[in-house]
Amino acid sequence: MLAQEAAMFLTLQAASLVLFASLVVVAGAKDLTSYTIPNWISLALLGGFPVLALSLGFSPSQIGVHAGVGFAALLIGMGMFAAGWIGGGDAKLFAAGALWLGWPGAIPYVVFTGLAGGVLTSGLLSLRSPLFRPMALAGPPWMAKLAEPRGDIPYGVAIAVGALAALPGSDLLKGLPLPF
Repeated sequence: MLAQEAAMFLTLQAASLVLFASLVVVAGAKDLTSYTIPNWISLALLGGFPVLALSLGFSPSQIGVHAGVGFAALLIGMGMFAAGWIGGGDAKLFAAGALWLGWPGAIPYVVFTGLAGGVLTSGLLSLRSPLFRPMALAGPPWMAKLAEPRGDIPYGVAIAVGALAALPGSDLLKGLPLPF
């Protein structure tokens, strides 16, 4: 019976991590193609975290640290939204990712997200150049929208890349017997 419980425990942990990865990828893809990140994605991440934390046996103080990091990220994201630097969906997704990654996982999350944002911005500047813009305009409507000269940046893509890049170093994976 103990082996079955352990297998179920590991399955729940793995499913939670697949949920996290899947949701941030969907958020990034949705932002790339529509400049929106649906609220249900951030809410699903918010609701999924307690399941994972409890399945990993996190203490109340560990859960509190993760919640504090998520809340701090939300405040920072709200400030960036108020300044017009990112969208509201980006701020919520960033906070939900920070909730899952906790401390010190938030440090590589911020670094990887910033680096991915720089690459994304450089790529969009190239796409919006006179050389590549005509090709983008011939593509699907979402590609043409990305090529608008003074268009927004779908920063959810960078947030998704940052979250996925930071996940292997987070305390979420410490309790899982993974081959990497």
